[in-house]
Amino acid sequence: MPGLRRSRGAIGGLAILLLLALAAVAAPTLPLADPIQIDPPHALYSPGAPFLFGSDQYGRDVFSRVVFGSRVSLVVGPIAVGIALVPGVTVGLLAGYYGRWVDGVLMRIVDVMLAFPGILLALGIVAVLGPSLTTLMVAVGISSIPTYARLTRASVLSAREQLYVDAARVVGAHDLAILVRHILPNVVAPIIVVGTLGVGAAILIAATLSFLGLGSQPPMPEWGRMLSEGRQYLREQWWIATFPGLAIMLTVLALNMLGDGLRDALDPRMKV
Repeated sequence: MPGLRRSRGAIGGLAILLLLALAAVAAPTLPLADPIQIDPPHALYSPGAPFLFGSDQYGRDVFSRVVFGSRVSLVVGPIAVGIALVPGVTVGLLAGYYGRWVDGVLMRIVDVMLAFPGILLALGIVAVLGPSLTTLMVAVGISSIPTYARLTRASVLSAREQLYVDAARVVGAHDLAILVRHILPNVVAPIIVVGTLGVGAAILIAATLSFLGLGSQPPMPEWGRMLSEGRQYLREQWWIATFPGLAIMLTVLALNMLGDGLRDALDPRMKV
């Protein structure tokens, strides 16, 4: 994609994400300390030797836990967005294409979901289903459905009036074929951009829920949970919460940089 290659920010964001993904995949084979094993005699070591990022209150290597924590966050974000995309795009396609009562019914359901702030809706889902990593991904995904439904609907309302849609109807194409083969490929660009940015938002919401104790459970290393465990040590042992916080910030920043680059590359107005 030439436009993406010209964006230094997007290339930088993509490089950071690839590095994080590589570290997450290779974590079990790297010479890292056990991120779960408690070692009280080595508790609260400051950054340096023998712990690069220091150790936490249980003597666990913070660097090892940050690296292994990436395996959770880099999975939660894309899966949560995938859970939101499928129903969200489907609802948006149907509402935008058929209009009338179909649009009215589907969009009123979306409006009801929008009446609740995303984090509050996710909290309610986790409270009903119980805290776990799977529940966390489902909750974050469901709370994001309205975003993709409204975006897709707005794009379809414009696309359905184009000549290629009329031509498909003239040759006898069914509605499903028109939606999947003609309309969806022409509205997918903004969905890709918002989906990329949505991964960062999903990681933030997931970290928030884990911080509150409603996501991944101990002793699993997860950035939001690590922030929660280190907050009472911020004055003296700042590294326990600082490094997982920096990991969250760096990941979300990289995703936003990549999303901005994709937006510029896929926007036809940026090519003139």
